[in-house]
Amino acid sequence: MRKWKAFLACFLIVILLSPSVIVNAEASNYTYTYDFWGLYQSSPDAYTPIENISGSALGVGDFKDPQGLFIRENRIYVCDSGNNRVVILRFENETYEVIKEISSVTINGEESTLNNPTDVFESEDGEVYISDCNNQRILHLNPDGSYQKQITKPTDGTILEQSDFLPIKLVVDKAKRIYVQAKNVNKGLMEFDHVGDFTGYVGANKVQVNLKDYLWKMISTKAQRAQMELFVPTEYNNVCLDEDGFLYATTSTFDQGNIENANPIRRLNSMGTDILVRNGWYNPNGDVDFADAGGISGCSRFVDVATMAFDSYCCLDRVRGRIFMYDFQGNLLYAFGGLGNKLGSFLYPVAIASMGERLFVLDSRAGSFTRFDLTAYGNLINAGIKEYKLGEYEASSNSWREVLKLNGNYDLAYIGIGRALLRQGEYKEAMQYFKVKKDFENYSKAFQLYRKQWIEENIVTILLIVAVIIIAPKTVRFVKKVKKEVFEE
Repeated sequence: MRKWKAFLACFLIVILLSPSVIVNAEASNYTYTYDFWGLYQSSPDAYTPIENISGSALGVGDFKDPQGLFIRENRIYVCDSGNNRVVILRFENETYEVIKEISSVTINGEESTLNNPTDVFESEDGEVYISDCNNQRILHLNPDGSYQKQITKPTDGTILEQSDFLPIKLVVDKAKRIYVQAKNVNKGLMEFDHVGDFTGYVGANKVQVNLKDYLWKMISTKAQRAQMELFVPTEYNNVCLDEDGFLYATTSTFDQGNIENANPIRRLNSMGTDILVRNGWYNPNGDVDFADAGGISGCSRFVDVATMAFDSYCCLDRVRGRIFMYDFQGNLLYAFGGLGNKLGSFLYPVAIASMGERLFVLDSRAGSFTRFDLTAYGNLINAGIKEYKLGEYEASSNSWREVLKLNGNYDLAYIGIGRALLRQGEYKEAMQYFKVKKDFENYSKAFQLYRKQWIEENIVTILLIVAVIIIAPKTVRFVKKVKKEVFEE
């Protein structure tokens, strides 16, 4: 009995003094995906939060309700909207340096202060464009920060006389065309030429009609119809430009019951046509499965988008503070983030931007931005996509096999291997990978090519069999006929 007591005492001492019990008490994993059945699947972290940076930490005073974030090379622009300024930073060697603060510009010898700047954009030649919202203008500055021109409300009747021109978000393409998302404008993105003249709208949203309300309007009186909600196109809430010059726009105004047709993220060509590829199991709408809890309800609502290399893109969901990363086919690669006070979570996220493979997310309520760096797991996923897009199919297959070693439940790794094998002409093996993960479309492609390949390889045998089938009966009949004639004689 004494021996057992001594043993138990030693065991308790070892447990209490062991540091590993404390170190492993909390897991850092908060990344997930959805499988073919729409079920939540935990995943290793593709991105890890590194740091949270506030204005006071940069020595420029607290950010107040910041609304805009833009990155060009290693320069970070923060629209400190509540303080009526734009803060420009340089990120180098893991440190941040304040380059400049823009709170006013000199126009014709007079100083003009910013009033609630909500977005900023730097063109490839260094010129800066600012959505000076409450001043109802877009400021165009030279690379040295001096004033070049301003764009104000169009005078051709495009915007009603009593309506204000409130530019919220903007981008500028290589031809110096300016695309503006303006408040209370639901005809699409406003387009201005390099001179600043308004030229029209791009990518107007389709009208979202609720059938029940539509039928009710048909039988309502004129007075009742006047009090009902109008059927008007929804407006965009943000816009981004990718490296190929295509516009990505987000909208969060749609009927939750018709989310499959909402298309909250669009990729617009020069004609304003949505050309976003949606070949995944589910459209890029954010969370597939969600519940109402903790005061949070409803589906994902995208408020910003950042484009990455090889046509990948990530969308920021304000409802649950999550980031959804999609590939060039519209497949969900992974989702992460959340609402909260800890590093990697947000109080009220409003903007997202990328610096190479790094991500930065702006939180207006916290008055700060968070930096995320790619993990080894995330790097393997990116490598698999990159190598496939570059035609390096064997390397892509190897990268996806490495992903499977870290996450055996990652469906896209199986599909990635299958796509690589398909491109390499290994159709039969590709079929096996597609079949495992229910990728019926790619399975059909692989099957058709495998069938064609098999026929080409066995054409001689097939023709011989066909010939035997055709000739054999005739030969038998001929032999019988000869035998009959011989025996009759």
